[in-house]
Amino acid sequence: MKKFILGLFLVVNWVQQDIFAQTKPAFTIAFGSCNRQDLPQPLWKEIIKNKPNVWIWLGDNIYGDTEDMQLMKAKYDQVLANPDYWALTQVTKVMGIWDDHDYGVNDGGVEFPQKEASQQLMFDFLQYPKNTPLRQQKGAYHSQTFTQGGKTIKIILLDARYFRDPIKRVKGVYLPNKKGTILGKAQWKWLKKELTNSTADVHIIGSGIQILPKDHRFEKWANFPKERNKLLKLIAKSKAKNVLLVSGDRHIAEVSKYENSSLNYPLYEMTASGLTHTWSSKWEEPNQYRVEELIIALNFGLFEFYWGEKPSVTIKVKGLENKTLLEHKIDLQK
Repeated sequence: MKKFILGLFLVVNWVQQDIFAQTKPAFTIAFGSCNRQDLPQPLWKEIIKNKPNVWIWLGDNIYGDTEDMQLMKAKYDQVLANPDYWALTQVTKVMGIWDDHDYGVNDGGVEFPQKEASQQLMFDFLQYPKNTPLRQQKGAYHSQTFTQGGKTIKIILLDARYFRDPIKRVKGVYLPNKKGTILGKAQWKWLKKELTNSTADVHIIGSGIQILPKDHRFEKWANFPKERNKLLKLIAKSKAKNVLLVSGDRHIAEVSKYENSSLNYPLYEMTASGLTHTWSSKWEEPNQYRVEELIIALNFGLFEFYWGEKPSVTIKVKGLENKTLLEHKIDLQK
């Protein structure tokens, strides 16, 4: 009888451990954007609770909006002095790319005169080594690969500011720039190399501005239709496995889903924006690609990866008190 009870205990314990292993993510990536250095920053403690392996800044990491690089540095230092953010940097790998306010000018692009100095300050903030080749490169685009449990995740961060051609705005609406570039020749060449023949199991492409949405009147890749189409064609032609898009900028959170016959799987984009501020009032905004609901609240995003027989990623939007505001599961290709 004692042997039977002991055996039963071992079986129950094994089942409990197996269930826990299945429910605990194998790898977690957290990300967010729109972080005013002079506002309360209540989400860092909540982000740490999720034990992310990587944190990705997706732009407007500070609100610099200046050509005075001493002032820009002082604003970065405000974030670095936040004890909760500092605590995150001690337990999590930090990566990042800029959008416009941390670049130095609202809606800015190739014309910004301080972009080289601003790039160095962002890399300082991200605590990238002084001798990294990125500091000699024109443009802040870069990638990094992580391997865990026999699976490889490549994170590719695009610079949608340094080379971006001008765009006109009339009565609050951006007019399409049908011939202009977002990435520039060198970055396009680099991106093609990063995706083509890549052996990574998952590819995450990050952009400060949204890639898939076309319907709203604000900054987006769709304002440069040639560039957006070029990116989608490159993703399909490269045959890179399990591409996921992430973006910021909008002070909202949403999930977009794009399906096309040239892709053999749906392409998802997770927008997470509003670490310190969001829309002051709630209204509906069209997005033909949106799945789930539009989130108007302080938020950060998560990718929780699960390997095994049926690999998947769960997209989550979380907010204050670590509350889950949105959740969407995606099956991954083996």
